[in-house]
Amino acid sequence: MQVLVLYYSKSGNTRRLAEAIAGGVDKVKGVEAVLKRTDEVTQDDFLACDGIIAGSPVYFGLMAADLKKVFDQFVPVRKKMEGKVGAAFSTSGDVTGGKETTMMSIIQALLIYGMVIVGDPMSATGHYGTACVGVPDSSAEQNGAKLGKRVAEITKKLRG
Repeated sequence: MQVLVLYYSKSGNTRRLAEAIAGGVDKVKGVEAVLKRTDEVTQDDFLACDGIIAGSPVYFGLMAADLKKVFDQFVPVRKKMEGKVGAAFSTSGDVTGGKETTMMSIIQALLIYGMVIVGDPMSATGHYGTACVGVPDSSAEQNGAKLGKRVAEITKKLRG
């Protein structure tokens, strides 16, 4: 069973958070994280996964064009994604930088793909997903791992 951790990162902050999330996925026995940048993911990666955790830095309150491009290009496999688990994460340069609206833009795409949406657990923030300002600190990395673990557990329950 695989969970795709898909991200776009320009500065490296979103990549670092994606790595923490993938570490959380890998803590669940029988579930493997597949970490992919937007420029290396394929439609086959979408089809092979049982869940997707997608992340982006904030770009005008929305996901980066590079991540949106993936969702736009992979529309032909959209109906095959129905029932898979989806989650979101984001990074920004400011506390009020639009992390939640960015996650909502990702969640909208995942919903249109027919996916079952999972937020982060109550032991993290209990909201839309995980997010941070700038370089993820240890708290953000821990919350990322919690999101990854939760998605993996729910994926295993729903898809196993």
